[in-house]
Amino acid sequence: MSRIANALTIAGIDPSGGAGVFADLKAFSALGAYGCGVVAALTAQNTRAVTGVHTPPVEFLRLQIDTLFADVRIDAVKIGMLASADIVATVADRLAHFGARNLVVDPVMVAKSGDHLLAQSAVAMLREALLPLALVVTPNLPEAGVLLGRPAPDTVRGMYRAAEQLRALLPVSGEHWVLLKGGHLSGATVVDLLHDGDRMIEMQGPRVATRNTHGTGCTLSAAIAALLPQRAGEASPAEAAVRGARDYLLGALQAADRLEVGTGHGPVHHFHALWGPAA
Repeated sequence: MSRIANALTIAGIDPSGGAGVFADLKAFSALGAYGCGVVAALTAQNTRAVTGVHTPPVEFLRLQIDTLFADVRIDAVKIGMLASADIVATVADRLAHFGARNLVVDPVMVAKSGDHLLAQSAVAMLREALLPLALVVTPNLPEAGVLLGRPAPDTVRGMYRAAEQLRALLPVSGEHWVLLKGGHLSGATVVDLLHDGDRMIEMQGPRVATRNTHGTGCTLSAAIAALLPQRAGEASPAEAAVRGARDYLLGALQAADRLEVGTGHGPVHHFHALWGPAA
């Protein structure tokens, strides 16, 4: 892609900067995309807990999206925390209206601290209105369990079945991928599955020993969105974007302990390749 991609995140604000809109904008910037952001929620949050959530009126959320799309070419969209069914429905409606491209949906449900970020009533709306619009959906194992209405997979073999069942939630026609993330399983190797209804691609990587894992899901999905328009000329842009995003996140995790942010689960190092080892 000769021109710089404009990537949009629609998600919540994490004041600690490790997750949500702030993390997404860092990932976009680190990977060469220009970042735009629509705020779907405000949280009172640090590296240890979420102590409050405030959502804007859906009319203002709609106005944010409509005003942005009326002026700015958006090449990719990442969806993160959408706290209520009304918010999910509004976002899905406006993205469908504008024909948003390269949509990556990270079904954020629970923070690293264990705090719930998605109302139960919103899960059905997420499945019915938003997932069908997605090019890539990126659930972790607990999120996969919630989306499927059954216990989360606890083995790689179970992940294969869950990936197929998750893909069945997406339209049969067109290009739609499920990236099922296996980080919640134990072991020195992390296994992710990328499935488009035809190919099941197993991707392995080393588990990084660090406490600083806050915002890993946000960062990975944002990285995929940033890379999708930049990989448009490749045989499989989605697969190439996912592989590039996984490599980027691995580097961000390996450098995470260089940061000193909070006393809980700190953030990954989004600018690990740019700041240099002495930063």
